[in-house]
Amino acid sequence: MSEAKRNVVITGSSSGFGLKAVKDFADKGYRVFATMRGPEGKNAAVKTELQAHSQHIHVVDMDVTSDESVKTAIESVLAKAGKIDILINNAGVMYLGITEAFSIAQAREQMETNYYGAMRTIQAVLPAMREAKSGLIINTSSMVGQISAPYFSTYAATKHALEGYVQGLRYEVAPFGIDVAIVQPGPFPTGLSAGGQEPTRIDVLDSYGELAKIPSAMFEEFAKFMQTDQAPDPQLVVDAYLALADMPAGKRPTRTTVGMVWGVNEINAAKQPIQDHVLKEMQLDNILGGVDA
Repeated sequence: MSEAKRNVVITGSSSGFGLKAVKDFADKGYRVFATMRGPEGKNAAVKTELQAHSQHIHVVDMDVTSDESVKTAIESVLAKAGKIDILINNAGVMYLGITEAFSIAQAREQMETNYYGAMRTIQAVLPAMREAKSGLIINTSSMVGQISAPYFSTYAATKHALEGYVQGLRYEVAPFGIDVAIVQPGPFPTGLSAGGQEPTRIDVLDSYGELAKIPSAMFEEFAKFMQTDQAPDPQLVVDAYLALADMPAGKRPTRTTVGMVWGVNEINAAKQPIQDHVLKEMQLDNILGGVDA
């Protein structure tokens, strides 16, 4: 096994893209800090699996919805590694269904993980990255970070918020040699939706009548497709993480679409010239040193 070359923190490492990314980054020689909730409890088996996979993997207990947990976890990583070269904000939850029937509390729960969770980890790593004058922060968004489909609205809102936050942040931290990137996967068979919740406003569901049955029927058919050999391979997303990590600083695109994204790549391409023009009109492009959006 080759000597670890860079330190990477990956959130949401107990399953899906995160679990695969931890193994693949370690296989390439990165020293990987795999964060998850309950590594001594519900995820103890995952911890054992990852530690057996590579000596470069270190499992860290971290709950991205907790300020104190994130602070403590990142401090422990810095104490062990000295610096963090890459942060991959991969942790996420997704609730799908009749939008009106989701409670405010359920919408807030998704925001706590998908938006505020990423914000917490970013704020925790940025001081050390700024001091080192280098770093890369990869944020897992979604195709619904640019569009919003029926029955995805509360989830899509979290990804729109995430993209708005990190898009502006990218300009601000670029002078410190830090890159911020967004990965926008389409649907993949990772089990993300299975970990979601049903809407809790039952009275609202009842008032929709037969229309309330549409989401479950639609998602059931799509789940069947995701079990076929035509479903996109989650490895594609991990490969996107790896490709961004290997690109030279300052040359990475802001957004990378992966899988079946139904034209989101075209939306990205159409919006970019507008954003560039707005920044130029505001004369911010000169102030920020011509950082690509």
